[in-house]
Amino acid sequence: MIRLLYFARLREQLDTPGEEIAPTADLATVGDILALLRRRGGVWSERLAEEAPVLAAVNQETARPETPVVDGDEVAFFPPVTGG
Repeated sequence: MIRLLYFARLREQLDTPGEEIAPTADLATVGDILALLRRRGGVWSERLAEEAPVLAAVNQETARPETPVVDGDEVAFFPPVTGG
């Protein structure tokens, strides 16, 4: 299984702290997972849209859409944060 975690306002907007999805041949990258989640429609496609500012991490390492994902990985999605 691939464990998905949602943080900060994404957690609130998606109304879930996370979930698990089964790995498949067409879920090879972070971008593939985002595309799968967007296909759910509604708030999922709005908050995870390609133009939306969403960051990702795989196993607590910063990730990009092309970052590979395999069975047993943890993928986190979170909005960018600003400091000051």
